[in-house]
Amino acid sequence: MALIALAADKGAPGVTTAATALGAVWPRPVLLAECDPAGGDLVYRLPGMDGGVLNPARGLLSLGATARRGLQPEQIYEHTQKLVGGLDVLTGLTHGEQAAGLTWLWGPLGRALAALPGADVLADCGRLGAHPQMADLLAEAEVTLLLTRPSLDHVAHLRERLMITGGQVGVVVIADPRSYRPSIDEVRRIVGAGGRDIAFVAGLAYDPKGAELLKGQWGGRLDRSLLIRTARELAGRLAARVAPARSTAPVADLPRPRTGEPA
Repeated sequence: MALIALAADKGAPGVTTAATALGAVWPRPVLLAECDPAGGDLVYRLPGMDGGVLNPARGLLSLGATARRGLQPEQIYEHTQKLVGGLDVLTGLTHGEQAAGLTWLWGPLGRALAALPGADVLADCGRLGAHPQMADLLAEAEVTLLLTRPSLDHVAHLRERLMITGGQVGVVVIADPRSYRPSIDEVRRIVGAGGRDIAFVAGLAYDPKGAELLKGQWGGRLDRSLLIRTARELAGRLAARVAPARSTAPVADLPRPRTGEPA
């Protein structure tokens, strides 16, 4: 179905948290793929479906070992696991040194993820710049989401990254709930003046407590967190954009926010 890449420039502000939150509320089947050459965090951060620890040897590393003989989309599910809550995940490398032997993988992996049958893919690509070969994966994405904080230095790096990132690009601002809409509007104004055609500028709440809940408690308090509420809004917008005709489930309405909370 659709491949959506999430990445950042300087500092990689919350890419893994954002990708996991979006996967938790995605309105149709989805796979979360850790594609950060610097190494993934999910095997250390989140429990598996049975409450146990995820297997670090099953994921991108095991897929890479078999993909030298060719990589078909159907092979990917042979290397996935389920997180608590039921989200399918292709766990990433456990450390950056493993990426040195997999420089050839990113293009074939991108093509396979983009053609994965029956599910969209959210690819956590971490911080861009250190691994130029990641451009081969990003080229296969239907849309690339660049995450940023609304601070001056982060937005300056974002503008530079926008000028060298091809394809359809969206910007996601990790914004403090106390200044949520103004922060998004300011980033929209700045990037809009840069001359690059941006698909959209949206937001995701900076919510450390919600991120902690995401590590093990799905539903209940997590559903009411600002992180999940804003992730649900963003997921609905993205799912409609990348494949509006294939959406099979409605996006749940967000509760109406209290004064001062992000809508």
